[in-house]
Amino acid sequence: MVVHPLLPDGGRPVTVRGERVGVAFHLLDVLEFLRSAALPEADTVIDDPELIEWRGGGPEVWSEPAE
Repeated sequence: MVVHPLLPDGGRPVTVRGERVGVAFHLLDVLEFLRSAALPEADTVIDDPELIEWRGGGPEVWSEPAE
């Protein structure tokens, strides 16, 4: 699974096995995409680089920093 950098609306596109599965707006969305793809969804996998590649920031990045 790849969680891509933020879009202008604050969501992050998500791909599984090269196919776009949707846009995540928070970590719960990522967990739902994991479940839908029949991938492990335990909290411990969020930081597992073998399962999720975080681009443009890790699981804590969901909005642009305030200027």
